[in-house]
Amino acid sequence: QLHMVESGGGSVQAGGSLRLSCVPSRDTYTGSCMGWFRQAPGKEREGVAAIDTSGISTYYAGSVEGRFTISQDNAKNTIYLHMNSLKPEDTAMYYCAAAPLRCAVAGLGDLDYKYWGRGTQVTVSS
Repeated sequence: QLHMVESGGGSVQAGGSLRLSCVPSRDTYTGSCMGWFRQAPGKEREGVAAIDTSGISTYYAGSVEGRFTISQDNAKNTIYLHMNSLKPEDTAMYYCAAAPLRCAVAGLGDLDYKYWGRGTQVTVSS
């Protein structure tokens, strides 16, 4: 079954950077909207960033805007999440997901995202 495959997580100190990558398990698949979500222990999953694969629009949660950047490499069918100025509160499991709808519809809520990955852990120490 189609799913997403995340990579790039790790442990960094506060102020550091990481780049997460996401590819579909079936390389011919391209979702209309690709999103990054995260879930910290004891907390609900939250949307972090999303991008229309048409390349027109990006969306960010207020908590990461200005620090995180979502981008895509169409040639590699890969979605990235560039994370700078990381804070301990960014510690979470990060998931990539694909939605068959435009991001203006799917947004940063997880209801319209159909295909998910298993996640990659990001740990930020103070």
